[in-house]
Amino acid sequence: MTSFANALLAWFDRHGRHDLPWQHPRDAYRVWLSEIMLQQTQVATVIPYFQRFVTRLPGLRELADAEEDVVLALWSGLGYYRRARFLHKAAQLCVERHNGQLPSDFDALAALPGIGRSTAGAILAQAYGLRYPILDGNVKRVLTRFHGIFGHPGEREVEKQLWLRADEHTPAARTADYTQAIMDLGATLCVRSRPLCAACPVAGDCVAQRDNLTTQLPTPKPGKAIPTRSTVMLVLRDAEGRVLLQRRGPQGVWSGLWSLPEAEDTDGAWREAQLKARIEDAQSLTPFVHVFSHYRLQIQPLLFDNAAPAHAIADNADLRWSAIADLSALGLPAPVRSLLLALPEPAAP
Repeated sequence: MTSFANALLAWFDRHGRHDLPWQHPRDAYRVWLSEIMLQQTQVATVIPYFQRFVTRLPGLRELADAEEDVVLALWSGLGYYRRARFLHKAAQLCVERHNGQLPSDFDALAALPGIGRSTAGAILAQAYGLRYPILDGNVKRVLTRFHGIFGHPGEREVEKQLWLRADEHTPAARTADYTQAIMDLGATLCVRSRPLCAACPVAGDCVAQRDNLTTQLPTPKPGKAIPTRSTVMLVLRDAEGRVLLQRRGPQGVWSGLWSLPEAEDTDGAWREAQLKARIEDAQSLTPFVHVFSHYRLQIQPLLFDNAAPAHAIADNADLRWSAIADLSALGLPAPVRSLLLALPEPAAP
C-alpha cells in the first residue's frame, strides 16, 4: 500500500464521511444510484433526492419496472436528465441480461448506459470490494495538485496521466474505504478555492502545496463565451386552473420532460396558443434566465388565462392539461416547475 493510501485511510478513519445514506447498506444499487446523482452535483443536494428515490424505488427491479414519468419526476430538480434516462435503461438491461443485478464484471458493467470507467470502478470498489481506481472530478483535483500535473484534466493526455496515478495509489485492501476517502478529501479539504491544506493528510508530499500552486491547479478549461438564446413560454391556463403541458422531443435539453409550449417571439406565441386553445388575452409575466452548461436561456413567460382546450389535444399523447397539484408526479424542468408554482391567482370573473 502506498504512503499516500496509508495516510488517506488513517485520515478517513478519523474524519471521513461514514454516515451517508448510500453507505447503509452499501449495496450495488445504492452505490450506483448515488454515483450517478453525484455527477456534477454536491452531496448536500443529492441526499434528499437519493432518499426520496430509494423510498419509491428501493431496488433495481422496481426501477426497471417504473414508468419513465415516475423516474423523471423523482429526478426533477437534479438537472442533467439524461442521467435519469440512462439509469432507467440500464436497470431494464440488467433485468434482461444480468438476472436483475448489476454485474460485478467490469466490461459488462461499463457497457451499461451512463456507466463510464470511473463510475464502474466506484461501484466495483465500494459494493464488491474489488480493486478498481476511480477518477471523478474530486479525485482529478486531488491528484492534479498532489503530483503537480499541468493541463486541463479533460484533455486526453492529462487524463491518461491521472488514470495512471489513480491506479498507482489504489490499494488492494480496504478499497471501498479508500475510494470513499479520496472522494471525501476532494469534497471537504482539497476544494476548488481556498483548499484547507493545513488539515490535509498528504499535504507534506503535495507538489501544489510545496510550490504554492493550489490556485493554478487544476488548470482551468480554456475560456469560451456562453451564448444567450431566448424563448417565449406559453402558460395556457383553463377555467379550472389546469395548465397545458407539452412533452419535449427526444433531442436537445430537457428531452422527454413535460414542459410548456414555446415560441421564438410574442407573435409566434400567439399563433402557437391559437393552435392549442381558444384564447382571449395574454399577460406578460416576469422574464428570467436559466443557465445551462453551454448557453444561457432568456425566458419570457406569457400567461393566457381562461383558455378553452382545443378538441385535438385529447388525441395527442404529448400534450396534457394538468392541475398544479399534480405536477409533483411528472418530470418537469426545475425552472418550469418553479414558474408554474408561482403563477398569480386567476383574476375574478
